[in-house]
Order: sequence, then C-alpha cells, then structure tokens
Amino acid sequence: MSSGILVLCDHDGGAFKSTALELIGKARELVPATGGTITALVLGHVGGDGLPADQVLAVTGPEFGTYDTGAWTAAMAAAIAKADPALVLATASVLTKDFMPRVAARLGLGLATEVVGLEVRDGAVVGRRPVYAGKAIFDVTVTSVPALFTVRPNSFPVPAAGGSPPVTALDVAIGPNDRLTRVVETLAPQNTTVDLTEASVIVSGGRAVKSAEGFDTLIRPLAAAFGAAVGSSRASVDAGYAPQSEQVGQTGKTVNPSLYVAMGISGAIQHLAGMRTSKVIVAVNKDPEAPIFQFATYGIVDDIFTIGPLLAEEVKAALAR
Repeated sequence: MSSGILVLCDHDGGAFKSTALELIGKARELVPATGGTITALVLGHVGGDGLPADQVLAVTGPEFGTYDTGAWTAAMAAAIAKADPALVLATASVLTKDFMPRVAARLGLGLATEVVGLEVRDGAVVGRRPVYAGKAIFDVTVTSVPALFTVRPNSFPVPAAGGSPPVTALDVAIGPNDRLTRVVETLAPQNTTVDLTEASVIVSGGRAVKSAEGFDTLIRPLAAAFGAAVGSSRASVDAGYAPQSEQVGQTGKTVNPSLYVAMGISGAIQHLAGMRTSKVIVAVNKDPEAPIFQFATYGIVDDIFTIGPLLAEEVKAALAR
C-alpha cells in the first residue's frame, strides 16, 4: 500500500536550496496522515547531507548534469515506482512546469500546481491554490495515489538543515523517446543575487522611477539595505529601466515573498498576478488612488525619491542594532 512522501529537492551543485528544506519541513507535518517515511529525490548529485529526510534516492549520470525534460520525467517516474509514495511534492518552478505534467500524464496521476498551502482534511491532503491572478483562492484535492503537488517557494517555514540520511542510488532507464532534445550549452547567470521566485524579500520599482539611472540609484540601494532581491514592473522593463529577468507579474515571474516593497508601482492587475500572495506588501506611491493601496499591508502616499532614501537609512539603522 502506498505511503510516505517523496520530495524533489532542488540544489545548486550539491548545495541544497531553502526550498528543499521548506518542502521536507512541510512533509514532516503531513507524514503522520500519509504514514510511511520521507524520501528525498536528488537529481544530478549523489549526496543528501543536510536534508532532514529519512532516506535519499540519488540519480546521477551525464543526462542529469543539466536539466533535460525527458530524463527528469523518467527519473521522477522511476522514483515514484521505487518509493511508492502517497504524496509527491516539488517546488513550483520553470522546470517543474515543464516536466511534472509529463510525469502526471505518463503515470495517469493527478497534479495540482502552484499551491501555497497544504493541510490534511478527513484523511486527504488538500492544497490551497490562487486562481484568476490571485483574485480567488480555491482548495483542491488530488484523488490519485500518489497525489502530485508543486508548491510556490516561501509558502511554509524553512526548518534548520541537518541530518545525514542514507543514500540509495537509483538507476533510471532513459528510452529513445526521453532524449528528443539535446543540451548544447548552459550559460550561467551573470548576477549572483537570489532567484526572484525564491526570494523572501523583494524591492520592486515601477514606471515612476523614470530612468535606468533612477532605478540604479533608488531601487537597488534600497534592496541592498534590506538584503533583498530586485524586482520591477513590466512598465519599467519595457522602458528599459530594468532587465526582463527582474520582471514580476503575469508576463514575468510569480513571487511569494515574506515582504514585497512596491516603489512607484500603480498595481495593475497584470503586476498583482505575480505578487498578490506576498505575506506583507508595502506600497509607496504619490497617487492616493493607486490600485496597489487596495492590497497593501502598509501604504505611504508620497514621492518615492523622498521616501526611498529615508527608508533605506531606517532599515540600515534597524539592522545595525
């Protein structure tokens, strides 16, 4: 009988991301309902040190050094067959958007994506999922066994790293239909900041920043004061103030930070779609009728060029205490 939870653990060259710990921490809360143990699935790395899981399935080989749709689909399918879990958890990301639906289709399983909550009701795991650009939330139950869920980063507390669970090498058969694409080159990102989708604090700038220079002298120093990632609205990206990699919104990245600071962002529905589930939203805009204030936890009606430097100084002073 299927039991336990299988967690896909993201890492950078063997250094496990906070999302891996986040999902294992949530799995620890849910496993009394599913029974069994927590199995971490690690692709492209042989170890599991620091993961508070009960065991690790490690998949290595040239096909897993970089992301490959077919290989990762085959690996997840093999891990499910090996662990026989009741529940599978993975971080909602660009990669899981690509291969997890393929896993569901291959194995005939149900999949709920982009959930921000998981709880047990009447013996079943229920996911909470934003829809309609975050304007509504609905609960979804996956009736297949196992049930597949992808979870937005920063949805749950991150437990401390620790443990050295036993590692079992998992052999994955890669068929000809799994290698229909070929990776010819992998380009490392030029910046060293945390990925927006995983950032716990984000400072974003909008059209009111007025120029790329304004973005660099106002938004980036404020983000540095917070130790935050930098985001932007589509308007500021289209105007050339910030790169597209920093865009938050319906045509950019969906984020779920603990704190989102919106500087000079009006709050168009397209932008709200990407950040509405932020735990705390601070908005600064000199237009008191800006839609962003309807969703802000705290709002400041003033000029961003006045408030930004003052806020940066206050944050630095507070963190220095």
